[in-house]
Amino acid sequence: MAHGSKKVIYAALAGNTLISITKFAAALYTGSSAMLSEGIHSLVDTGNQGLLLYGMKKAAKPADKHHPFGYGVELYFWAFVVAILIFAVGSGVSIYEGIQKLLHPHPVSNPMVNFVVLGLAFVFEAGAWIVALREFNNTRGKRSYLLAVRQSKDPTVFTVLFEDSAAMLGLLIAFAGLVAAEMTGIEWFDGAASVAIGVVLAGTAILLAYETKGLLIGESAAPELIATVETLITQEHAVIGLNELRTMHLGPHDVLVAISLDFRDSLTASEVEETTSRLEEMIKTRYADVRRVFIEAQSAARHRQALERDAKANGNGVDASKDEAGMVAAH
Repeated sequence: MAHGSKKVIYAALAGNTLISITKFAAALYTGSSAMLSEGIHSLVDTGNQGLLLYGMKKAAKPADKHHPFGYGVELYFWAFVVAILIFAVGSGVSIYEGIQKLLHPHPVSNPMVNFVVLGLAFVFEAGAWIVALREFNNTRGKRSYLLAVRQSKDPTVFTVLFEDSAAMLGLLIAFAGLVAAEMTGIEWFDGAASVAIGVVLAGTAILLAYETKGLLIGESAAPELIATVETLITQEHAVIGLNELRTMHLGPHDVLVAISLDFRDSLTASEVEETTSRLEEMIKTRYADVRRVFIEAQSAARHRQALERDAKANGNGVDASKDEAGMVAAH
């Protein structure tokens, strides 16, 4: 999947670099605010793809004594930075430029140049968008697009997909604004299109920030993985209860699993060790993304006491019949 993610980013990086240069040249030549906003948009996208590649490189660093769980979260951090840049630079500058054009309208010279550039840019953006969409569909399965984005742990693909979607919508808005200004002679249509592009970018940035924030602060693994781990546990004769099961993504393909189990009192220490080792091996064999499995032997009563103690320390109440994750199971 990492190779696929890089392919998507490289495709978008190449396309946006060429498109941004072309748009800026057209904006300087014609004086179009909408075209200038589109140039800024493509320039920001180009920088964003560079940041995503940098994040992937940093995330691949091996764990060390200062970061014993590795650097996988670096990718989530840089994806969040991308969302901030889209909002602050892309959206902010586009809206500012559009307002200036609304306050001080002036005609767009040689509009045909803008139309040609917009048409070519749309073709290039569509090519990059198709690459991103295909890669996203490879992981989406039968899920809806919204659900797939919500459950995705790899921000690189859906970030590029959102950026390219916003780019194509922005091109259509710029085209509409230029056509309206040319046909009606109302010069502020160009500025209005620039403001509209800024609004589209703001919406995209907010959506990306929301999704990447969840990844950055820690999201659980897929429900299917959790259900499978629960099933493996219930099949162990040595285990009489699952006190708690917690998972967290430390990167797109780096999952931590922490389990608290209530073992039969008749078991010897070696039998408990054998059971925990067998469970860890089965979980890692079934899911290659699970890099670390921590299994704690703890009675159900002790576990409830620990939860109540922690809740009291935090000033919160707790239902002693359930663990904090709401995932108690026994057989």
